Amino acid sequence: MLWLGLAARAWAAPDPAGLELASVNAAVAYMDDGDLIYSKHPDRSVPIASVTKLMTAVVVMDAGQPLNEWIEVYKRHRAAPNNGYSRIRIGSTLKRGDMLRIALMSSENLAAYTLARHYPGGFDAFVRAMNDKARELGMSHSHFVEPTGLSPKNHSSAGDLVKLVRAAFKHPELRRYTTTEYYTAHFRQPRYSLAFGNTNILVHRKSWQVELSKTGYLTEAGRCLLMVTRIDGREVISVLLDSFGTRTPIGDAGRVKRWLTTGHGGSIAKAARNYENRRNAYYAEKNAGSTDTQTAKLDP
Repeated sequence: MLWLGLAARAWAAPDPAGLELASVNAAVAYMDDGDLIYSKHPDRSVPIASVTKLMTAVVVMDAGQPLNEWIEVYKRHRAAPNNGYSRIRIGSTLKRGDMLRIALMSSENLAAYTLARHYPGGFDAFVRAMNDKARELGMSHSHFVEPTGLSPKNHSSAGDLVKLVRAAFKHPELRRYTTTEYYTAHFRQPRYSLAFGNTNILVHRKSWQVELSKTGYLTEAGRCLLMVTRIDGREVISVLLDSFGTRTPIGDAGRVKRWLTTGHGGSIAKAARNYENRRNAYYAEKNAGSTDTQTAKLDP
Protein backbone atom coordinates (compact mmCIF):
# COMPACT_ATOMS: atom_id res chain seq x y z
CA MET A 1 0.00 0.00 0.00
CA LEU A 2 2.85 2.38 0.78
CA TRP A 3 4.38 1.71 -2.65
CA LEU A 4 1.07 2.48 -4.36
CA GLY A 5 0.76 5.74 -2.47
CA LEU A 6 4.27 6.80 -3.47
CA ALA A 7 3.59 5.90 -7.12
CA ALA A 8 0.40 7.95 -7.16
CA ARG A 9 2.21 11.00 -5.82
CA ALA A 10 5.00 10.53 -8.36
CA TRP A 11 2.56 10.58 -11.27
CA ALA A 12 0.40 13.46 -10.02
CA ALA A 13 1.13 16.95 -11.37
CA PRO A 14 2.50 19.45 -8.84
CA ASP A 15 0.54 22.48 -7.68
CA PRO A 16 0.32 25.00 -10.61
CA ALA A 17 1.07 27.75 -8.10
CA GLY A 18 4.62 26.44 -8.05
CA LEU A 19 5.20 27.33 -11.71
CA GLU A 20 5.79 30.82 -13.08
CA LEU A 21 6.52 31.23 -16.79
CA ALA A 22 7.76 34.20 -18.77
CA SER A 23 5.77 33.20 -21.86
CA VAL A 24 2.62 35.32 -22.11
CA ASN A 25 0.44 32.38 -23.18
CA ALA A 26 1.17 28.78 -22.24
CA ALA A 27 -0.20 25.30 -21.69
CA VAL A 28 1.34 22.15 -20.23
CA ALA A 29 -0.20 18.68 -20.39
CA TYR A 30 0.69 15.02 -20.18
CA MET A 31 0.43 13.27 -23.54
CA ASP A 32 -1.70 10.49 -22.01
CA ASP A 33 -4.12 12.82 -20.19
CA GLY A 34 -6.57 15.22 -21.83
CA ASP A 35 -6.45 17.83 -19.07
CA LEU A 36 -4.06 20.77 -18.88
CA ILE A 37 -1.89 20.61 -15.77
CA TYR A 38 -0.83 24.25 -16.16
CA SER A 39 -2.09 27.10 -18.33
CA LYS A 40 -1.89 30.85 -18.92
CA HIS A 41 -4.59 32.30 -21.17
CA PRO A 42 -5.09 28.90 -22.87
CA ASP A 43 -8.01 30.13 -25.04
CA ARG A 44 -6.47 33.43 -26.19
CA SER A 45 -6.15 33.40 -29.99
CA VAL A 46 -2.79 34.90 -30.97
CA PRO A 47 -0.32 34.87 -33.90
CA ILE A 48 1.78 31.69 -33.83
CA ALA A 49 4.50 32.29 -36.46
CA SER A 50 6.26 29.12 -37.71
CA VAL A 51 4.47 26.93 -35.19
CA THR A 52 2.01 26.95 -38.11
CA LYS A 53 4.27 24.44 -39.89
CA LEU A 54 3.21 21.68 -37.51
CA MET A 55 -0.33 21.97 -38.90
CA THR A 56 1.19 22.03 -42.38
CA ALA A 57 2.96 18.77 -41.59
CA VAL A 58 -0.19 17.07 -40.28
CA VAL A 59 -2.10 18.04 -43.45
CA VAL A 60 0.72 16.67 -45.62
CA MET A 61 0.70 13.38 -43.71
CA ASP A 62 -3.09 13.11 -43.87
CA ALA A 63 -2.97 13.48 -47.65
CA GLY A 64 -0.96 10.27 -47.94
CA GLN A 65 1.22 11.55 -50.78
CA PRO A 66 4.47 9.59 -51.27
CA LEU A 67 7.26 10.97 -49.11
CA ASN A 68 9.87 9.72 -51.58
CA GLU A 69 8.34 11.60 -54.54
CA TRP A 70 10.52 14.35 -56.02
CA ILE A 71 8.67 17.68 -56.06
CA GLU A 72 9.64 20.94 -57.76
CA VAL A 73 10.21 24.23 -55.97
CA TYR A 74 7.92 26.78 -57.63
CA LYS A 75 8.32 30.53 -57.71
CA ARG A 76 5.81 32.06 -55.30
CA HIS A 77 2.47 32.83 -56.91
CA ARG A 78 1.99 35.62 -54.37
CA ALA A 79 4.40 37.68 -52.30
CA ALA A 80 5.47 36.29 -48.92
CA PRO A 81 3.73 38.10 -46.00
CA ASN A 82 7.14 38.72 -44.38
CA ASN A 83 10.76 38.13 -45.35
CA GLY A 84 10.63 34.89 -47.28
CA TYR A 85 14.36 34.55 -48.03
CA SER A 86 15.49 31.02 -48.83
CA ARG A 87 18.70 29.37 -50.00
CA ILE A 88 16.69 26.89 -52.06
CA ARG A 89 16.82 27.46 -55.82
CA ILE A 90 13.59 27.91 -57.73
CA GLY A 91 13.04 25.04 -60.16
CA SER A 92 15.11 22.50 -58.24
CA THR A 93 13.55 19.33 -56.85
CA LEU A 94 13.69 17.49 -53.54
CA LYS A 95 11.86 14.49 -52.10
CA ARG A 96 8.65 15.40 -50.30
CA GLY A 97 9.83 13.80 -47.05
CA ASP A 98 13.07 15.79 -47.12
CA MET A 99 11.12 18.97 -47.89
CA LEU A 100 8.94 18.27 -44.87
CA ARG A 101 11.95 17.55 -42.68
CA ILE A 102 13.69 20.87 -43.39
CA ALA A 103 10.41 22.77 -43.06
CA LEU A 104 10.03 21.38 -39.55
CA MET A 105 13.52 21.06 -38.07
CA SER A 106 14.99 24.20 -39.65
CA SER A 107 11.73 26.11 -40.27
CA GLU A 108 12.47 26.45 -43.99
CA ASN A 109 9.65 28.66 -45.33
CA LEU A 110 9.98 27.92 -49.05
CA ALA A 111 9.91 24.20 -48.26
CA ALA A 112 6.60 24.58 -46.43
CA TYR A 113 5.22 26.67 -49.29
CA THR A 114 6.34 24.04 -51.81
CA LEU A 115 4.53 21.28 -49.92
CA ALA A 116 1.30 23.28 -50.14
CA ARG A 117 1.72 23.93 -53.88
CA HIS A 118 1.96 20.17 -54.51
CA TYR A 119 -1.14 19.30 -52.48
CA PRO A 120 -4.13 17.89 -54.43
CA GLY A 121 -6.05 20.97 -55.57
CA GLY A 122 -3.10 23.29 -54.96
CA PHE A 123 -2.30 26.01 -52.45
CA ASP A 124 -5.84 27.21 -51.70
CA ALA A 125 -7.06 23.65 -51.17
CA PHE A 126 -4.17 23.13 -48.76
CA VAL A 127 -5.14 26.15 -46.66
CA ARG A 128 -8.75 24.92 -46.58
CA ALA A 129 -7.47 21.54 -45.40
CA MET A 130 -5.53 23.26 -42.60
CA ASN A 131 -8.70 24.90 -41.31
CA ASP A 132 -10.74 21.72 -41.81
CA LYS A 133 -8.18 19.84 -39.72
CA ALA A 134 -8.34 22.51 -37.02
CA ARG A 135 -12.12 22.06 -36.82
CA GLU A 136 -11.75 18.26 -36.76
CA LEU A 137 -9.35 18.52 -33.81
CA GLY A 138 -11.63 20.91 -31.93
CA MET A 139 -9.21 23.83 -32.31
CA SER A 140 -11.95 26.45 -31.96
CA HIS A 141 -9.57 29.38 -31.43
CA SER A 142 -7.48 28.74 -34.55
CA HIS A 143 -7.45 30.05 -38.12
CA PHE A 144 -4.88 29.65 -40.90
CA VAL A 145 -4.31 31.70 -44.06
CA GLU A 146 -1.05 30.17 -45.36
CA PRO A 147 1.28 27.23 -44.56
CA THR A 148 4.58 28.85 -43.51
CA GLY A 149 3.77 31.01 -40.50
CA LEU A 150 5.11 34.16 -42.16
CA SER A 151 1.66 35.73 -41.89
CA PRO A 152 0.61 37.10 -38.48
CA LYS A 153 -2.96 36.24 -39.53
CA ASN A 154 -2.29 32.60 -38.66
CA HIS A 155 -3.82 32.39 -35.18
CA SER A 156 -4.19 29.73 -32.52
CA SER A 157 -4.25 29.37 -28.75
CA ALA A 158 -2.06 27.49 -26.32
CA GLY A 159 -4.88 25.08 -25.52
CA ASP A 160 -5.60 24.44 -29.20
CA LEU A 161 -1.95 23.75 -29.91
CA VAL A 162 -1.87 20.99 -27.30
CA LYS A 163 -4.49 19.25 -29.49
CA LEU A 164 -2.35 19.81 -32.58
CA VAL A 165 0.72 18.37 -30.87
CA ARG A 166 -1.23 15.24 -29.97
CA ALA A 167 -2.30 14.84 -33.61
CA ALA A 168 1.25 15.36 -34.90
CA PHE A 169 2.72 12.97 -32.34
CA LYS A 170 0.76 10.09 -33.86
CA HIS A 171 3.05 10.26 -36.92
CA PRO A 172 6.48 8.69 -36.28
CA GLU A 173 7.86 10.59 -39.27
CA LEU A 174 6.97 13.93 -37.72
CA ARG A 175 8.56 12.96 -34.42
CA ARG A 176 11.72 12.04 -36.30
CA TYR A 177 11.75 15.05 -38.63
CA THR A 178 11.16 17.63 -35.89
CA THR A 179 13.96 16.27 -33.71
CA THR A 180 16.61 15.84 -36.43
CA GLU A 181 19.68 17.71 -35.18
CA TYR A 182 21.41 18.33 -38.51
CA TYR A 183 20.49 17.37 -42.05
CA THR A 184 21.98 17.83 -45.51
CA ALA A 185 19.34 18.00 -48.26
CA HIS A 186 20.40 16.85 -51.74
CA PHE A 187 18.54 18.66 -54.52
CA ARG A 188 18.31 17.90 -58.22
CA GLN A 189 17.92 20.03 -61.38
CA PRO A 190 20.50 21.33 -60.73
CA ARG A 191 22.32 19.09 -58.29
CA TYR A 192 23.40 20.86 -55.11
CA SER A 193 23.32 20.29 -51.36
CA LEU A 194 22.31 22.48 -48.43
CA ALA A 195 23.00 21.85 -44.73
CA PHE A 196 20.32 22.59 -42.12
CA GLY A 197 20.30 22.67 -38.32
CA ASN A 198 17.49 22.33 -35.82
CA THR A 199 16.18 25.68 -34.52
CA ASN A 200 15.56 24.25 -31.02
CA ILE A 201 18.84 23.98 -29.10
CA LEU A 202 17.29 21.53 -26.65
CA VAL A 203 17.08 18.92 -29.41
CA HIS A 204 20.89 18.82 -29.33
CA ARG A 205 20.93 18.00 -25.59
CA LYS A 206 20.45 14.29 -24.94
CA SER A 207 19.46 14.95 -21.32
CA TRP A 208 16.25 16.56 -22.53
CA GLN A 209 14.83 13.57 -24.44
CA VAL A 210 12.94 15.80 -26.88
CA GLU A 211 10.45 13.69 -28.85
CA LEU A 212 8.75 16.43 -30.92
CA SER A 213 9.62 20.08 -31.43
CA LYS A 214 8.67 23.24 -33.34
CA THR A 215 9.86 26.80 -32.88
CA GLY A 216 8.51 30.05 -34.27
CA TYR A 217 9.16 33.77 -34.33
CA LEU A 218 7.49 36.88 -35.70
CA THR A 219 7.46 40.35 -34.21
CA GLU A 220 3.69 39.99 -33.76
CA ALA A 221 3.98 36.52 -32.19
CA GLY A 222 7.12 36.79 -30.07
CA ARG A 223 9.22 33.68 -29.50
CA CYS A 224 7.22 30.44 -29.60
CA LEU A 225 8.03 26.83 -28.79
CA LEU A 226 6.05 23.60 -28.92
CA MET A 227 7.75 20.57 -27.47
CA VAL A 228 7.19 17.05 -26.24
CA THR A 229 9.79 15.88 -23.72
CA ARG A 230 10.08 12.77 -21.60
CA ILE A 231 10.26 13.78 -17.94
CA ASP A 232 10.44 11.10 -15.25
CA GLY A 233 9.35 8.53 -17.83
CA ARG A 234 6.25 10.42 -18.94
CA GLU A 235 5.70 12.41 -22.15
CA VAL A 236 4.96 16.08 -21.44
CA ILE A 237 3.56 18.62 -23.91
CA SER A 238 4.72 22.22 -23.44
CA VAL A 239 3.24 25.07 -25.48
CA LEU A 240 5.02 28.39 -24.93
CA LEU A 241 3.77 31.39 -26.91
CA ASP A 242 4.87 35.02 -27.10
CA SER A 243 8.08 34.85 -25.10
CA PHE A 244 10.48 37.73 -24.57
CA GLY A 245 14.00 37.20 -25.93
CA THR A 246 15.57 34.35 -27.85
CA ARG A 247 16.31 32.22 -24.78
CA THR A 248 13.08 32.83 -22.86
CA PRO A 249 11.24 29.76 -24.23
CA ILE A 250 14.27 27.64 -23.33
CA GLY A 251 14.23 29.08 -19.82
CA ASP A 252 10.51 28.37 -19.55
CA ALA A 253 11.05 24.78 -20.72
CA GLY A 254 13.59 24.40 -17.93
CA ARG A 255 11.13 25.83 -15.42
CA VAL A 256 8.47 23.32 -16.54
CA LYS A 257 10.91 20.45 -16.15
CA ARG A 258 12.04 21.66 -12.73
CA TRP A 259 8.43 22.15 -11.60
CA LEU A 260 7.47 18.62 -12.63
CA THR A 261 10.43 17.09 -10.84
CA THR A 262 10.61 19.31 -7.71
CA GLY A 263 7.29 21.16 -7.48
CA HIS A 264 8.95 24.56 -7.92
CA GLY A 265 9.86 26.09 -11.27
CA GLY A 266 11.87 29.08 -10.09
CA SER A 267 11.54 32.79 -10.84
CA ILE A 268 11.49 34.82 -14.06
CA ALA A 269 13.48 37.92 -14.97
CA LYS A 270 12.07 41.41 -14.39
CA ALA A 271 12.42 42.28 -18.09
CA ALA A 272 10.34 39.26 -19.04
CA ARG A 273 7.68 40.18 -16.48
CA ASN A 274 7.52 43.72 -17.84
CA TYR A 275 7.16 42.34 -21.37
CA GLU A 276 4.31 40.10 -20.23
CA ASN A 277 2.51 43.06 -18.62
CA ARG A 278 2.82 45.09 -21.84
CA ARG A 279 1.57 42.23 -23.98
CA ASN A 280 -1.39 41.50 -21.70
CA ALA A 281 -2.34 45.18 -21.82
CA TYR A 282 -2.08 45.06 -25.62
CA TYR A 283 -4.33 42.00 -25.86
CA ALA A 284 -6.85 43.54 -23.45
CA GLU A 285 -6.99 46.75 -25.49
CA LYS A 286 -7.28 44.81 -28.74
CA ASN A 287 -10.12 42.65 -27.40
CA ALA A 288 -11.91 45.73 -26.04
CA GLY A 289 -11.64 47.38 -29.44
CA SER A 290 -13.00 44.28 -31.12
CA THR A 291 -15.94 44.20 -28.70
CA ASP A 292 -16.64 47.89 -29.30
CA THR A 293 -16.61 47.35 -33.07
CA GLN A 294 -19.03 44.44 -32.80
CA THR A 295 -21.33 46.50 -30.57
CA ALA A 296 -21.27 49.40 -33.01
CA LYS A 297 -22.28 47.10 -35.85
CA LEU A 298 -25.26 45.90 -33.80
CA ASP A 299 -26.43 49.38 -32.81
CA PRO A 300 -29.28 50.76 -34.95
